[in-house]
Amino acid sequence: MLVHDLVNAMDRIAPLRYAEPWDKVGLQVGSMDATLTGPVLLTIDLTERVIAEAAAMHAAAIVSYHPPIFNPLEAVTDATPKQRIILHAARAGIAVYSPHTALDAAPGGMTDWLCEGLSGGVNDAGEGKIAGDCRALQPHSNPTAQNDDTAKAKIVTFVPEDHVEKVRNALASAGAGRIGEYSLVSFESTGTGTFLGSAATVPVVGQAERFERVPERRLEMICPKPAVALALETLHRFHPYEVPVVDVYELEPQPVRNAGAGRRLVLDQPVTPRELGARLRSFLCNSRVQLGLTDDNDSPVRTIGVVPGAGESLVALAVHEGCELFVTGEMRHHNVLAAMHDGIHVLLAGHTNTERGYLPRLAAKITEELPGVEARIAERDRDPLVVM
Repeated sequence: MLVHDLVNAMDRIAPLRYAEPWDKVGLQVGSMDATLTGPVLLTIDLTERVIAEAAAMHAAAIVSYHPPIFNPLEAVTDATPKQRIILHAARAGIAVYSPHTALDAAPGGMTDWLCEGLSGGVNDAGEGKIAGDCRALQPHSNPTAQNDDTAKAKIVTFVPEDHVEKVRNALASAGAGRIGEYSLVSFESTGTGTFLGSAATVPVVGQAERFERVPERRLEMICPKPAVALALETLHRFHPYEVPVVDVYELEPQPVRNAGAGRRLVLDQPVTPRELGARLRSFLCNSRVQLGLTDDNDSPVRTIGVVPGAGESLVALAVHEGCELFVTGEMRHHNVLAAMHDGIHVLLAGHTNTERGYLPRLAAKITEELPGVEARIAERDRDPLVVM
């Protein structure tokens, strides 16, 4: 088993395409070809205490939820704690991988786990389901897809009925009309084309200098963007018209309802904000949560915005989506006030407290993906702040 296998397993659990564009996710330290000769240690934060724990157990890799390398390092020495952590990992041959916002956004990931607890859908064995309807607050669509080989365009042209097959086959030979395992995929509709050619034209149908109406087929085919130029050249070569009408439409990536930043949770049964606070405290085994009620109104709510960690950037979207309560780890004081002024209750449970409880679930997923690999949870990873 190699580090490469762990990276692939993590990408199945939390595909990196779901990560925010600003995030620093993936393999940060180590070689893909290194052997996983020891345990994989899971942590929220990679601190000096955690890297020492990993070295003591001869861990082969660390999955650190928060990226230990976020801002560029000017050097890798023992001059600063951050540099010492990276240097220690490299010297010990410990690979370091970070999923961060990819794990937040993935179906069955950290945010869905938090929704299970809020909705009351977790049983005593820690197995859960979301008791309500749940979708991403900001559904995932891959903004980079428009620049890679997966990006698509749609080619539309208008062809005389007796030339449709020839043009369709020509476009297919250039790469158009393929969806999954299907080829020659197209759509046709029948209509009437009109034209008035000058004396210099030699129309295939009708006569020059006369207004013509011609039965035509509208032919549509999907095409990978890198192949569009070849497809258009091929189309012009096989189309019977001197100047065929061709439209090219750039296709937007399709959003995924159950993947993306945050969640909009609609509970099966409405619950008061105070009851949700108590439910969250029990689920997270947290001694303290903070609740901000608009106008001291503790009436039952049904629609909740949920973001683990520091989710204040999504509170305006939660308001726009009709959420009555916003649950996250931490928010700045004035942003809490602004949210409450916008009519949404705020429930805060601590940044890493809304994240750390997911690690046992992640360990189970890694073990399922990589039988024989031991996934352990760091004992020295903890919230840097304690309630006194």
